[in-house]
Amino acid sequence: MFENYDFGKYGFFLVLSCIMASILGVLLIGSAKEELQVNQVQGLVIGVIVMMILSFIDYHIILKFYIAIYGIAIALLIAVKLYGASGGGASRWFVFMGLRFQPSELVKILLILFYAQFIMKHKDNINTLRFLLLSVLLILPPFYLIFDQPDLSTSIMILAIFATVMLIGGLSFKVIIPVIVVIVPSVIIFLNFVMQPDQSILNDYQQKRILAWLQPEQYASTEAYQQLNSITAIGSGQLTGKGLNNNVISSVKNGNFISEAQTDFIFSIAGEELGFVGCCGIIILLFIIVLQCIIIAWTAKDTAGMIIAGGMAGLVGFQTFINIGVTTMILPDTGLPLPFFSYGQTSLISLLIGMGVVLNVKLQSLDF
Repeated sequence: MFENYDFGKYGFFLVLSCIMASILGVLLIGSAKEELQVNQVQGLVIGVIVMMILSFIDYHIILKFYIAIYGIAIALLIAVKLYGASGGGASRWFVFMGLRFQPSELVKILLILFYAQFIMKHKDNINTLRFLLLSVLLILPPFYLIFDQPDLSTSIMILAIFATVMLIGGLSFKVIIPVIVVIVPSVIIFLNFVMQPDQSILNDYQQKRILAWLQPEQYASTEAYQQLNSITAIGSGQLTGKGLNNNVISSVKNGNFISEAQTDFIFSIAGEELGFVGCCGIIILLFIIVLQCIIIAWTAKDTAGMIIAGGMAGLVGFQTFINIGVTTMILPDTGLPLPFFSYGQTSLISLLIGMGVVLNVKLQSLDF
């Protein structure tokens, strides 16, 4: 398994970057909700072990089972719909001995792997109508099953991942430009429609989140409450923050003005406790991870490797932008975790699984 690899190509810097981000995430989670810190450490240890093992397994061997990978993704989503635990009006998790497993987080990685092989096998036909229709048809089941949980934010991420892998796979701009021409006005029409009182596409809470983003003053004590307090927390940290695990009475976190801050609003904790410097450090660290994945994609020896590394770059990049956009109220509240930083064993382990495959792509990369 090792003899054909040039270990001078091993992505030690990517491993270090992922571990550094995860450790900082553990510290922030401990500050937000101390009793969850041990669980996140366990997830980190498991994730790093799996990442290291996968980094030495030829990704072509994994991709041979691409049909099974797609089947597992669909089976997990159907199973959680039928047998998953419900919470907050959604059914997104399995619960084992008090620990929650969220299949949609793993499905993001599985779909990147599936499309990597699927596109490579049909790369000469990627711009044909038949292939495009088949590709769209295959993304619809996971999209719908996640949307129906309901989980609008993750279903949007599924579409973002799909668009990324198709673009990397060689989709022609002759196809992309007409699609954009259709999508942009469609999104505008869609937003106008879902703002109507009698609309039936979005759940009531999802519609109110969008309205709270557009008119925060009218929802200051309800749907916009979380985001407005997030902005206050980030601003209160000023340049260097109030320090991790501080006991400052005026702390937004200590006053419990941000609920479940250890998950989707972990960046708010970083802003208050680490300040502008700490927030910049987090953004730079995540940018470095994305950049390394892009470089690995650029030097990959085949289309599949390019899609795997580029898909992971897109996943981390888009999710980072959306999460930070939510905490700073640039975007409506969506409920996406900040990669490597937000609490959640499934999210962390899934990301490290993806990075393990990216590391193997790098081990087999071309020389320049």
